[in-house]
Amino acid sequence: MNFTRQGHHPHPTRPQEGRMNRLAPILAAGVLAISAGLALAQDGDAHGDHMHADADGAATQAYVAAMERMHDDMMIEHTGDADVDFMRGMIPHHQGAIDMARIVLEHGSDPEVRKLAEEVIKAQEAEIAMMRKWLEERGE
Repeated sequence: MNFTRQGHHPHPTRPQEGRMNRLAPILAAGVLAISAGLALAQDGDAHGDHMHADADGAATQAYVAAMERMHDDMMIEHTGDADVDFMRGMIPHHQGAIDMARIVLEHGSDPEVRKLAEEVIKAQEAEIAMMRKWLEERGE
């Protein structure tokens, strides 16, 4: 049905609110799915080959909190400028990667994963600095 032909506007007065309202359940489902995966992963696989117990759930709780914070912070008020909105949304996305990398450095033990986490922190911090500078130069 074409709402505009009947005089109804298919979007709320603030289009970003409509998008945010439609995305909220999707983001929530994603966080829940990732959380469930992390919870299962902490118990190890069916064969016990990857048993890395997080007995108190500290790492899992930290991951869930970091991802929730990242998703909340990514829900920016859009300006209509694709470049500005990209930069503003990517900063919390990159910060989420940094936060998760720090969690694995605190709780993880695999040398390869720890090395990757250190590289992620270094790269993402540099990109955040570049994005903030770019936004600042444009008065954002």
